[in-house]
Amino acid sequence: MLVLLRAANSTAATTRLPIEEVEALREIADALGKRNWDFETDPCNKTSTWSDKKLPDDTTNDVNCSCTSIGGADNTTVCHVTSINTTKRALNGTLPTRLYRLPFLENFDVTRNFLSGTIPKEWGSTKLRNISIRGNRLTGPIPKELGNISTLESLIVEINQLSGPLPPELGNLHRLYRLWLRSNNFSGELPQRFIELTALQDLRLGDNQFTGKIPDFIQNLTNLSRLVIQGSGLRGPIPSGISLLEKLSDLRISDLNGPESRVPQLSSIDIEILILRSCNLAGELPGYLTNLTKLNTLDLSFNKLSGIIPDNFSSLEDVEYIYLTGNQLTGAVPGWILDKADNVDLSYNKFPTGSLECQVRSAVNLFASSAVDNAMSYPATSGLVSCLKSQHCPEKRYKLFINCGGSTVKMGENTYNQDTASATAASSFFQSENYWGYISTGHFLDNGVQKDPYIADNVSVLSTDDAWLYVKARRSAISLTYYGFCLGNGTYNVSLHFAEIMFTSNKSYTSLGRRAFNIYMQGILVWEDFNIEIEAGGVGKPVIRNFTANVTNGTLEIRLYWAGKGTNAIPKRGIYGPLISAISVYPDFEIPQKSAIISAGTVVGIVAAIVLVVFLILVILWWRGCLGREDEMAQDLKVLALQIGSFTLRQIKAATNNFDAANKIGEGGFGSVYKGLLLDGTAIAVKQLSSKSKQGNREFVTELGMISALQHPHLVKLYGCCIEGNQLLLVYEYMENNSLARALFGPEEFQLKLDWWTRHKICVGIAKGLAYLHEESRLKIVHRDIKATNVLLDKDLNSKISDFGLAKLDEEDNTHISTKIAGTYGYMAPEYAMHGYLTEKADVYSFGIVALEVVSGRSNTSYQKKEKCFYLLDWARVLKERGNLMDLVDQRLGSHFDEKEVLAMIKVALLCTNATAALRPPMSSVVSMLEGKAAVPVLDSEGAIITEETIEAMRKHFKGDEDQAVDENITKSTLTDGPRTGTASSTSANDLYPINLDTDYWQQKIRNGLLCFE
Repeated sequence: MLVLLRAANSTAATTRLPIEEVEALREIADALGKRNWDFETDPCNKTSTWSDKKLPDDTTNDVNCSCTSIGGADNTTVCHVTSINTTKRALNGTLPTRLYRLPFLENFDVTRNFLSGTIPKEWGSTKLRNISIRGNRLTGPIPKELGNISTLESLIVEINQLSGPLPPELGNLHRLYRLWLRSNNFSGELPQRFIELTALQDLRLGDNQFTGKIPDFIQNLTNLSRLVIQGSGLRGPIPSGISLLEKLSDLRISDLNGPESRVPQLSSIDIEILILRSCNLAGELPGYLTNLTKLNTLDLSFNKLSGIIPDNFSSLEDVEYIYLTGNQLTGAVPGWILDKADNVDLSYNKFPTGSLECQVRSAVNLFASSAVDNAMSYPATSGLVSCLKSQHCPEKRYKLFINCGGSTVKMGENTYNQDTASATAASSFFQSENYWGYISTGHFLDNGVQKDPYIADNVSVLSTDDAWLYVKARRSAISLTYYGFCLGNGTYNVSLHFAEIMFTSNKSYTSLGRRAFNIYMQGILVWEDFNIEIEAGGVGKPVIRNFTANVTNGTLEIRLYWAGKGTNAIPKRGIYGPLISAISVYPDFEIPQKSAIISAGTVVGIVAAIVLVVFLILVILWWRGCLGREDEMAQDLKVLALQIGSFTLRQIKAATNNFDAANKIGEGGFGSVYKGLLLDGTAIAVKQLSSKSKQGNREFVTELGMISALQHPHLVKLYGCCIEGNQLLLVYEYMENNSLARALFGPEEFQLKLDWWTRHKICVGIAKGLAYLHEESRLKIVHRDIKATNVLLDKDLNSKISDFGLAKLDEEDNTHISTKIAGTYGYMAPEYAMHGYLTEKADVYSFGIVALEVVSGRSNTSYQKKEKCFYLLDWARVLKERGNLMDLVDQRLGSHFDEKEVLAMIKVALLCTNATAALRPPMSSVVSMLEGKAAVPVLDSEGAIITEETIEAMRKHFKGDEDQAVDENITKSTLTDGPRTGTASSTSANDLYPINLDTDYWQQKIRNGLLCFE
């Protein structure tokens, strides 16, 4: 059937679009959230415009057609939709499922919107040639059904939150020439069947979590002209067969782990961009570089290259960018570099010392270019570097304040130095007045800008009193290093100030950027994949991270390095890499007072006497056996202290008023938990390791390591730790509203009135936190103890998952636990409780229990006066079978809730608690279902047999007027010292904010027979 969409006049040609395609367009518009398509006009008539008309002369349609005249009296033309293009429209819907209703559709492009949900498997029935869903919020895996689209030539899915392994079925796409997978969470090895993608010309794999080596079959993709493998997770070495790719013009490989190897031989002479950065390459510079006459960018930085730069490399003098920083090159720097080349970075090498300047012609960076080991492994300077030897330290300095990228700012008693000097792709800057400097390496690729901006301006709304420190920030494309010179030796507290000012917080693609970079302090990696937005809890919000640094040669080095992670094209191309707002450096020791000058002989005598006394003391201690090597645990703790913020015991005591009992907020498995207040007004929770702790040091290190590697808005934030003597302390963000358990079913005086919308928000937050742990974080983590007491609530009642003392790395090849089971009965998945089989699906089960508790306001395990235990999950299953799921809703909500959302949450909870682990959904799908972006599958019966007598007793219990149930596990955590494993509950003995109720309260409950123990 054909429908007349529009006729200009009675004599004009009539355009007709099949009614099936009109209805398909309506369905697509509804799914995408596209509200302004005018179905009264004809999208196939070139005189009409189906677009947002952002520009006066914009006549580009969102929908394009292919039309054929069929003649007739009215000269009818039949059209079919061939292209849909809605880029940058801020669409907030989902991907339309039934694109196959448009049988002639070839192009579907929804680049840079705000779409969520998953990629529909139904697309496998289309005849699409081009798919671009770049720059959205899509989750889940790539459906294997896409491998059925035999016509597909271009698949662009980069900059989303897609996850899982790549389906081997994509190897069926023999016409595919473009495959962009960058900036997702894909995992696993590249499928061997990708060897069949011989038409590929452009392959981008960076910023993912792939495993395994770069596959040898890359050499079979001989049509490749562009290959990008940066921060992909793949290991080296680079396959030697890459030399067979003769059509390469753009090769970017960086940040590979793996064995040391030589620079690979390349046969293509058309290479314009060659990046082999931080790939553990050794040996000399390859001679074929002189044959690359089209070369524009050469980056071999941060490797272990040695030897000289040959004079015959002068043919490279016209290359626009050359980065050889961070190697071990020797010999004289060639004249063609010193005299003619532009944008050359030779810093951190082993060239001879001499009259080399730090910066030559503002074009060649020679900072620390002599006698320096690899800059990524060791401190780059020892006192003043050779090119600054003409400078002298008039006196030792003990503080340093820099407003990175901004003007001079006075904050309280401290003045932050101006840092507005213009940077280049290879530049160094030295501030002689205050003896600090920076070097910046790299230019921003693909941004189409002649002169890169290295100072960022704020585009968000800053929510801070000290906004002047954050309105501007210094940025870099590869590496940004700040130095403080002439410092007195000792331990310093270094505060790095950050704010994400280049992304927005609105609901559009401009808010979807992800920035990640590594932080090095004195050459030591202290934070990998640092994400400002996650750390600060949003854009435009300041965050300060504290580190300690030991200065031994008068020099402090702070390096920020981009390791290929994060997005690079949001909100526009070239937005990536390190970004820092300010630096504060304070001594962690008493500044020595100036003293009178004494004679050299007196000094020698005093020193000799001190040495003798110290020697005698050491001999005596050794003789008594008091001296021994520092144990392994202490060493581990010191390493961890470098990775996260470090607090002194003096700071902690001041914050908690010397651990005042009035500040005690709970008793955990480690000991007491105290509320504290730092000098800058930040509220903290201090978790103290006690000598009687049953968790002990091993769990302390485990928790510290886990949390320091995991940063997300729905995980409790770890500020740092304190390790002094026998004091082992964790410093968390303070959660004003304690735990979800106390809010829902604690004693009445502690309960919170949580409306339905708040409860829904809490559940979605928990789900997002678990999705991050399971699918999005660099480490794949199974929490093992998700329960209401391990969900904390901040002042805005946002939920955050706490307590990683039981967290276990999810090792996919070893899912069976041979040690004791650790978790909480009532929340533990059956396959884990009975057989010790642990996967992320155990957390999914626990989440389902918590979701039921949130809906009902009751604990899963609760009491009856005759000491018979009932389980909320059993009751929910009974109600499902009887079609009365709404009877589960907390009576305290009255009628003030969204019935559709409540039913969805209950059904999701039952889906999550399926007895078969494989049938439980991944947490990313749970998030989509709870947010209404994906349908909840039909629930199958669990087949449980419960007598009518038991059902009636459960009905009276859960719907009657008895006292509110109290969680068995909360009870045990309060009445016992530590966790239980194997036969009972490990419970909340290790909860960050345990419910610490009065002893008389519990004894009264026990006397009345109101507690149920198994």
